[in-house]
Amino acid sequence: MSIFDSLSAHAVVPVIALDDPAAALPLADALIEGGLPVAEITFRTPAARATIEAIAKARPEMLIGAGTVLSEAQVDEALDAGARFALSPGLDREVLAHAAARGLPFAPGIMTPTDLQAALRADCRMVKFFPAMPAGGPSMLKNIAAPYLHTGIRFNPTGGVTLDNLAEWLALKEVAAVGGTWIATRADIAAGNFARIAENARAAVARVAAVRGKS
Repeated sequence: MSIFDSLSAHAVVPVIALDDPAAALPLADALIEGGLPVAEITFRTPAARATIEAIAKARPEMLIGAGTVLSEAQVDEALDAGARFALSPGLDREVLAHAAARGLPFAPGIMTPTDLQAALRADCRMVKFFPAMPAGGPSMLKNIAAPYLHTGIRFNPTGGVTLDNLAEWLALKEVAAVGGTWIATRADIAAGNFARIAENARAAVARVAAVRGKS
């Protein structure tokens, strides 16, 4: 199973900006407890590399990735820290080429058909549709993706995705998994509300099961 197949199996990827690496393991444990052992740790804070490294070493059962990867240097940081996949809000051909050369599965951000064709040219198998709700929501993605479904490209909508609209996104066969910031918010992590994070993860897992018809 490829990394992107594994993300699709989870269907929801918590998108996390973490300020203190000391919270890395309590965060990972909360997600594991909630049945969602996957996370995208964004390079929006200086703690990203240390967080990825701590989780990758101490919680190998977690599928840990890097988000907001904007440069070749961050590709190297993410991979060396133990990230198993990476994503970006936009598409940079040089970054994509570097990730491919280093063997890091990478999903660039797209918002238009032109972006999508550039991603296909770079042999991407999954792309981040970002910002998902401001860009037009599920209806927009369905229409953008329609001419490209035969290519097998899959999507990771992120930006405004919530528990309330999760079912609409997962109803689209082209959606592999959504990215969600609601599961582990910056405020909850800072406040040590790990029980709430575990409950948010459980609720997301239950919603995915209901949408996919699993018991």
